[in-house]
Amino acid sequence: MESNELSPSKTEAKSNLAFEHSQQGKQGAQSGTKSIVSSTVIGVFWLLFIGNLVYLILNFNDMLTWSFGSVLSINGFTLLIWTTVTFFSAIVSSYAGNYLKGFRFQSRFVLLCLGFTLSVMVLVMSNHVALLIACWLIMGVLMAQLIGIDKTWGEAREAAKFAQRYFLSGALFLATGLLLLAFYSDTFTVSGLSLVVAQLPLYITLPSALCVIAAAIVQSAIYPFHRWLVSAMTSPTPASALMHAGFVNGSGILLSLFAALLFASDTLTILFVIGGFTAIIAQFAKLLQVNVKQKLACSTIAQMGFMIMQCGLGFFNAAVVHLILHGFYKAYLFLSSGEEIAQTNPRKSVALKIKPFQAFVVLLFGGLGAVLFMFWTGKGFHLDSSLFLTLIVAITVGQVTYNIVNEQSLSTIQKITVPPLLFITGIGVYTLLYSAVSNLMADMPMVAKAIPLSWPQVIFGIIFLVGFFIMKLGVYQKIPWLYVKLMNITQPFNKSVSTYTSKSV
Repeated sequence: MESNELSPSKTEAKSNLAFEHSQQGKQGAQSGTKSIVSSTVIGVFWLLFIGNLVYLILNFNDMLTWSFGSVLSINGFTLLIWTTVTFFSAIVSSYAGNYLKGFRFQSRFVLLCLGFTLSVMVLVMSNHVALLIACWLIMGVLMAQLIGIDKTWGEAREAAKFAQRYFLSGALFLATGLLLLAFYSDTFTVSGLSLVVAQLPLYITLPSALCVIAAAIVQSAIYPFHRWLVSAMTSPTPASALMHAGFVNGSGILLSLFAALLFASDTLTILFVIGGFTAIIAQFAKLLQVNVKQKLACSTIAQMGFMIMQCGLGFFNAAVVHLILHGFYKAYLFLSSGEEIAQTNPRKSVALKIKPFQAFVVLLFGGLGAVLFMFWTGKGFHLDSSLFLTLIVAITVGQVTYNIVNEQSLSTIQKITVPPLLFITGIGVYTLLYSAVSNLMADMPMVAKAIPLSWPQVIFGIIFLVGFFIMKLGVYQKIPWLYVKLMNITQPFNKSVSTYTSKSV
């Protein structure tokens, strides 16, 4: 006679099956929740971007300024940065929607992206120094959380803590500099400080400006504060894209807001030298890297050096154009870095060889590009700091021209016609963007003021040129101590690389 009761083994199997179904149901519900959160945040980003862009276009020639007491102020520059940062956030979060599908921290990632974007938006409309300092601090905290988003990965936690120490020191520098100004002048608004800073004594403006500069170069990973960026490779690729396209560019925004302070304290030359020095070192270091993301990190550091140089030349509007273009370029490179790994094979570097005719073409088109840049941007042939911007354009056009004339697959006619088409198009697009940004920043003091040439600028300009040609000619490879030094200074924080043997907490 068969018993109606289940045997213990059958009961246990049935219980396990029910448990598995329950767990699958919970995982399905969690996955659905993550998908809803991600889709909602992505939608918010795109709505913010479209709204900002439409308003910017419709009111471009008649941009109003709104002030909300002494706390908030919205102008053309505010709308420009809002449009830029929401676009990058929308693109990165849309990419992450597929890239991070199934990632246990996906919801946390998109919410941190939302918080970071909002903190930047509040930062650029902050008129009270306390709110600006708070937003600068929050930006750093949220970016550190994105770097260490995978809490189960020991190296990620170490990289996040390492970066956070840098961000906190930057916020401390900023707070010290701005509060010193505010309490001495009894003026606690950014707009008010811009008006009174020229009347303050140098023993107040100089330390304040140095603190603001320190805050800016820490966040932009300018040498010697660059190690947090090369140590942040633990972050997912979308987080890296947001970091390199948005976060490190924050120094350009900060320095533009306090351009009057930098002029009053006569610290522009310091910015120029620090930026140029960093650009040279990072460009050298980039050539030594074998990891794609490390190459991109060194490239970002070099580009931030160029941006700081432009601020040091008195062209803060050019620095803002640079941060926008760099954001587009670097976001694309990071989001396509997987394709680069899949399709690139190791190859031996080719030594720089240029024939007399090629040298003539490079010099000719470099010079024509520089002249065109001066006319279209209205800089003219004045003997002031604008010459350095023109020099950088000439070098860029010359380098592109060399790459084209050295390309074996192109015919002679193509090698002659392609370079001018490229640099005319490129300089034309840059000119349009430069004019648009200058128009939107017109009500900000001292953001486009060329300064007279000085001996430190001339000397460092020569050093910059010599360093560029040493890099292109590969001379550094024949100097062992320089090669080793460059490799050592671009190494990440050791605990962010190989401290832990597993992902377990």
